[in-house]
Amino acid sequence: MSVTQAAGWIAPAATMIAAVMTAANLGARVTGCGFIVFLVGSMAWIAVALSGDQQNLLWTNGFLTVVNAVGVWRWLGRQARYEQGGAAASRKSAASRAPTLFPAGGLAGARLLDPDGRVIGSVVDAMLRCDDLSTSYVVVSEGGLVGLGERLHALAVAGLTVTDEGVRCELAQADLKAMTPLGSEWPARAPSATTSGAGGFEPAPD
Repeated sequence: MSVTQAAGWIAPAATMIAAVMTAANLGARVTGCGFIVFLVGSMAWIAVALSGDQQNLLWTNGFLTVVNAVGVWRWLGRQARYEQGGAAASRKSAASRAPTLFPAGGLAGARLLDPDGRVIGSVVDAMLRCDDLSTSYVVVSEGGLVGLGERLHALAVAGLTVTDEGVRCELAQADLKAMTPLGSEWPARAPSATTSGAGGFEPAPD
């Protein structure tokens, strides 16, 4: 097999694999590796373009090579450094007298665990109070496939525990599924800790 033929196989394969890796949003390391694969794919497309004198393909992938190189630096350089710093602070706080810390950037995408440690969903986002920056409630997703058909629920912070493995809640999977799912407009106040399993909400503060 010639170099051109090999590039013709590598280019589409690398592009598809990299697209899956970056779309999966599995953290800085996986996303950064996805951009490395993207970089390999764009360089393979350049080889294909040069062999066939395809100027449009050449210029397009020349530009994408630069973009992919920036993506590698962004996710394996800067973002990875942020995540390492947050993880280090979390480890140090756990071993000291200071309150245990958890990097806020690691909350979205964290696994949602039931009381027995089984994965029943994932954390989508957290809503903060503007007055004291405390977390009002956490939005989690369950069901569906790669985001299609998923159901979103708001959980009171009082019933959650953040660990290295994920966010542990007091609900079983059946309890989470029984909750009334959120619509496109999220609530303005936190769900009640006593009624969050049924989708209830506390009255708005005066």
